[in-house]
Amino acid sequence: MVAIVPAAGSGERLGAGRPKALVTVAGDPMVVRAVAGLVSAGVDDVVVVAPADHLDEMRSVLPAPARTVAGGADRVASVALGLAAIGDADVVLVHDAARCLCPADVTRAVVAAVRDGHGAVVPALPVADTVRRVDPAGRLVGPVDRTGLLAVQTPQGFAPDVLRRAHEAAAGSPTASRATDDAGLVEALGGEVVTVPGDPRAFKITTPLDLAMAEALLTAGDVSDGPPLAPDVRERSSPHGAEVRR
Repeated sequence: MVAIVPAAGSGERLGAGRPKALVTVAGDPMVVRAVAGLVSAGVDDVVVVAPADHLDEMRSVLPAPARTVAGGADRVASVALGLAAIGDADVVLVHDAARCLCPADVTRAVVAAVRDGHGAVVPALPVADTVRRVDPAGRLVGPVDRTGLLAVQTPQGFAPDVLRRAHEAAAGSPTASRATDDAGLVEALGGEVVTVPGDPRAFKITTPLDLAMAEALLTAGDVSDGPPLAPDVRERSSPHGAEVRR
């Protein structure tokens, strides 16, 4: 089982002035927490797709078994580069580094569903907010029935041949760069995508408020902290080069 972690985003909305995956959450970079969560769920090979100009920094903080490759011009291209770097596997996961608090049980459920014969699996939660449509002038024109609406999370899981076919097709598509996830690429080929229950803690850290929420959850002990990192990894992960204690 292998996981690809797209971590090449600039994180402009977070306003940190550095790649979002390297922003620390309670002392550890998001990407370190994301990798630790995958390992705790049984993933034995992790390919982190990083910004080309931050490869050395990314490698300096990542724990084993993570390895790093340079990313592409967009998310689709970056995942394709990660896919090209993996070997044989029965399940391929694609997991956002920014969803670094995702519980291991969610990952295990995705993997189990792929191993049960589903080619593409995503964790998802029912939409809780009221959703409204607006016209071009910004006026509300009516409610949206939330029945059947789900908010999709990661890690998304795939049979390797399904994900490879989806990216091969995307490579020749002028609209593929607008895809927001890999399940969408599978759907574009007519493939079936099934869901497993997601978790509110698998939210995506995008804004300073999201970061504050993640810090608060970790401080309160409301999320699993993943497997303990080795002391040398902890020292390298600290923004000040010192051991971080929880």
